[in-house]
Amino acid sequence: QGLKPMDHNGLADPYVKLHLLPGASKANKLRTKTLRNTLNPMWNETLTYYGITDEDMIRKTLRISVCDEDKFRHNEFIGETRIPLKKLKPNQTKNFNICLEKQLPIDKTEDKSLEERGRILISLKYVSQKQGLQVGILRCAHLAAMDANGYSDPYVKIYLKPDEDKKSKHKTAVKKKTLNPEFNEEFFYEIKHGDLAKKTLEVTVWDYDIGKSNDFIGGVVLGINAKGERLKHWFDCLKNKDKKIERWHTLTNELPGAVLSD
Repeated sequence: QGLKPMDHNGLADPYVKLHLLPGASKANKLRTKTLRNTLNPMWNETLTYYGITDEDMIRKTLRISVCDEDKFRHNEFIGETRIPLKKLKPNQTKNFNICLEKQLPIDKTEDKSLEERGRILISLKYVSQKQGLQVGILRCAHLAAMDANGYSDPYVKIYLKPDEDKKSKHKTAVKKKTLNPEFNEEFFYEIKHGDLAKKTLEVTVWDYDIGKSNDFIGGVVLGINAKGERLKHWFDCLKNKDKKIERWHTLTNELPGAVLSD
């Protein structure tokens, strides 16, 4: 309501964009459509972030910016506001009525500490009838962009290590030009339940490039030697045979001992 006039006609062409901070801003930007010639826009749109963990809800802030779309010049900033996610309660809708402020600086230092490269949703299930581990690579969310067009062409690769004879590699299909790919592929490893405790599952996300080497986007390792959510997921899978357990994991730019070539 009551936006500042930005155009010669005394009106504006507003749209809203969202970022989750800290985080790679391009990868996690969501935006509404643009409404023309109004200072009191009504969008009634719902924008969704997938793969939000409990840790995000404590640590992250939603930045909401209102901008004016301009055909001939740069889009102009009207105002912004920020909402720490810890102000929200699960499954409860909260309404805010907030004055927009002028642009607030983004703290660059906090962005670098743990370089997030996006999220991945993985399912694990030990199938006792077939004596093996079923790994589901379901989807990724707000991946880091690797291509000049601001997107990536992602695919996922998994290994069950140690893997002496290099037979454990599986790959998903490549999804074109997206930072939120849906794969919904499942892979099966024949392995005794007792041997799983000695194994780690290495999951890496890559950007496919024609004619040159593929770019590493990020990875995650699940197993007995992992920590936090990554250990818990593995442990829950070992403990609950024949139950499919899905979890989101944060991709980071480092993978211990991984050979970063494809």
